[in-house]
Amino acid sequence: MRKLPTLHRYLYADLTAPWSGRVSCSATNPERHARSSASSGSHPGLAEDASALLLEPVCEDEPARRAEPSERTDIPTLTDDLNLPVAVPEVPSSPRHEFPADWSIKTRLLFMSSQPFTWAEHLKAQEEAQGFTQHCRAIETNLPQSVQEPKLSTELRCAFQQSLVYWLHPSLPWLQLFPRIGADRKIAGKASPWSQDEALQQVLMSDWSVSFTSLYNLLKAKLCPYFYICTYQFTVLFRAAGLAGSDVMTAVISPTTRGLREAMRNEGIEFSLPLVEESRTRKQKNSDVNLEMEVANSLEAGNSMEDREEPAPSDDDDESFSWLEEMGVQDKVKKPDAISIKLRKEKHEVQLDHKPESVALVKGTNTFTLLNFLINCKSLVAVAGPQAGLPPTLLSPVAFRGGTMQTLKARSINAKARVRLAYEDIFSLEIVGPVMPHSLHSLTTLLKSAQRGAFSAVLYTHEPTAVFNADLDNASPALNKESACKDLPACGLHPKALDQLSQRPALGKSSIRFLEMKDYAYTWKA
Repeated sequence: MRKLPTLHRYLYADLTAPWSGRVSCSATNPERHARSSASSGSHPGLAEDASALLLEPVCEDEPARRAEPSERTDIPTLTDDLNLPVAVPEVPSSPRHEFPADWSIKTRLLFMSSQPFTWAEHLKAQEEAQGFTQHCRAIETNLPQSVQEPKLSTELRCAFQQSLVYWLHPSLPWLQLFPRIGADRKIAGKASPWSQDEALQQVLMSDWSVSFTSLYNLLKAKLCPYFYICTYQFTVLFRAAGLAGSDVMTAVISPTTRGLREAMRNEGIEFSLPLVEESRTRKQKNSDVNLEMEVANSLEAGNSMEDREEPAPSDDDDESFSWLEEMGVQDKVKKPDAISIKLRKEKHEVQLDHKPESVALVKGTNTFTLLNFLINCKSLVAVAGPQAGLPPTLLSPVAFRGGTMQTLKARSINAKARVRLAYEDIFSLEIVGPVMPHSLHSLTTLLKSAQRGAFSAVLYTHEPTAVFNADLDNASPALNKESACKDLPACGLHPKALDQLSQRPALGKSSIRFLEMKDYAYTWKA
């Protein structure tokens, strides 16, 4: 493993430069500092020296400010600093015409190219309206392989607006509702009148239940391909039958805890822990050993020698003391009681909590039982802290009852990089917000035409959702795509995006961190 080299730190020339006026219903402002490394495939002058242009994490707490969305800055020199926040394999994938589906939610995308992104700036009111209309009516946009004059292409600009749309519930413009895990610091101090008002909390949860049920019914009818539930502790991904290689509806929950798993069992929800079972098969353990304890033992590899040598408790611990009776000293040695044995078992099971290996898979009609469980689950909403009383966030690619249309934030940035003895232009496009799988596919398809088949991108993943890329249902028979995907074309996604998402997940527990297109072929690193 190695990290991608980066360019020297540089500052924006204008620290008050804003998001463009079209970008978001709940506008927030990004961090004004930038750290960069230029794209290796999309800019020939920088190919040997850098592979990605990186900006500092976006600050969602600052108010939006108006100014020109396009910026230019100078980069003094190239350096050998290794500042990329995620490690990537040395050998990327082989070039392909499509990249695998990435079911994780991205918080930020940074596209880079040798061609400018001026076509993404200052959309006209009519182009915005047309983009919203195309989204709501699920109108397909098929661009030529290369758009000769991107800035003059109304079709391209409308399709760009269309690709930025997503649907959210609840809608509270003064709060950042994604991500929810670890969001207490950003929500703290914001107005939350429901936190101490139980009646208001009940109204919010009642409204949320209606929206959740609406999404589930759309999913069941294959009019919605997938949606996410983001709570303050875990995330749930519901997928329609025919997606991710499954012929039935599925729900993936990550991360889980022993308490959540026990509550689901008590409600009669049948679920599996695929990564636990995979570990069991890989290690060829005894079939009688508790599956969750196996993964817990493997996770303890870095613990102390005492913990590593502690044997997994078994149900016949009482029989293991029979030799004491043979020696006649059974009364002189204190044996562990049933409670002690149970506590030891629970210790191993709790080792799974909050880890990717704890991901749970619910299939078929059990997803309806899960729906009712989540609606009535008291622990779904925080009872204390900044998120107290705040319903989970629902994210969907299509409209649903109670959903609010939102748009991802987008802006272009122009920079100059010093390469050898000259300065060369670097053009980048930054997208911020909850970027779902269909949006990633739509944006890359547009850039393929607008940037003449040459661009690269750094992708920032909401880490708790990376495990959604694991093939959790690999024991099921091969999918009959013709029957399983029969009604999916009505779900509102582009046919090519639908085809990508119907494939079995291929990224494992990781997600795409770096994506590059060169000569209209993709390579990626996860």
